[in-house]
Amino acid sequence: MVESRWNYSASRLDLPRGPRRLTPRVDPDAFARFSERIARFLGTGRFLAVQTVVVLVWITLNLVAVKLRWDPYPFILLNLAFSTQAAYAAPLILLAQNRQDDRDRVALEEDRARAERTKADTEYLARELAALRLAVGEVVTRDFLRSELMRLTECREQGSPESAVADRASPDRPAAYRRSKRS
Repeated sequence: MVESRWNYSASRLDLPRGPRRLTPRVDPDAFARFSERIARFLGTGRFLAVQTVVVLVWITLNLVAVKLRWDPYPFILLNLAFSTQAAYAAPLILLAQNRQDDRDRVALEEDRARAERTKADTEYLARELAALRLAVGEVVTRDFLRSELMRLTECREQGSPESAVADRASPDRPAAYRRSKRS
């Protein structure tokens, strides 16, 4: 196996390390998870309560405290802070929604596959049940067998020995034929 010239291995000190990247490696999934946490926090009542308290303190200090006025009445700095917050919150919320859409799409595909498997299993079981019903329809039931035996015993008690011999002599003939011959 030929090793790349740029692959660095602790066992091969005669080869230089690969080119160094000046850009940091960013895990897109980690950033997406972070954005989801922020988006979840931005949608809570806790965030609204904290933001309301900060805004009230900001306005109160800038209106009442003479020495602490860093943002006079039109509150331009506060407006800039809100604009910056909105500029960062909107893309983070969109990123979180995209990840949620991806999860929903995967869940939907899994649900469809499960529904197809369930449908196939149900159709198979319906076919098997139909086959069993057909097979059971051809099986002699206990009541039918009992009634036939009762009828035969009544015929033997009432009938002559020749009819019994005729019934025994041709077992391959259907019972309906033998009955019609007796009548």
